[in-house]
Amino acid sequence: MRRKILSLSELEQHSASIRERDGSLVLTNGCFDLLHIGHTRYLQAARDLGDALVVAVNSDRSVRDIKGEGRPLTPEDDRTEIVAALESVDYVVLFDDDTAVGVVAAVRPAIYVKGGNYSSSADDDAFPPEGHAARAYGGRVVIVPYVAGHSTSNIIHTLAARAQIRQ
Repeated sequence: MRRKILSLSELEQHSASIRERDGSLVLTNGCFDLLHIGHTRYLQAARDLGDALVVAVNSDRSVRDIKGEGRPLTPEDDRTEIVAALESVDYVVLFDDDTAVGVVAAVRPAIYVKGGNYSSSADDDAFPPEGHAARAYGGRVVIVPYVAGHSTSNIIHTLAARAQIRQ
């Protein structure tokens, strides 16, 4: 199996090569703490938009900053390996910031994708900050439908409720 987990500099080289071949690179990002059907459908929809899909995965530190203490449940090395194992994913890069703006600016994907809990309107507070970075160089921003009822938070709440019942 080819190596899918890359450093940012390696990913920059791959993305330049894809652009030189007139390929369309798609990039998305997230924590991917507990992989679920919402993630897999979202990533497949993103992959269907182009020739290669890059997934930028938040580091443990950035997940803690975004989600709070007690998160992530799954360490970053495991999360990147699990995401890389998905057929729809071509490359994975780990990043340490609270947003993937730096990854988007470095990689310059043709299309930046987020889930339906974000807005496609740059004037909306729910517009992803990475979207501004993509549009700055002429990239597209695509919001794919949210898979209702499927989220890591829902899984955590369900597990906690079930643990309460058993006690």
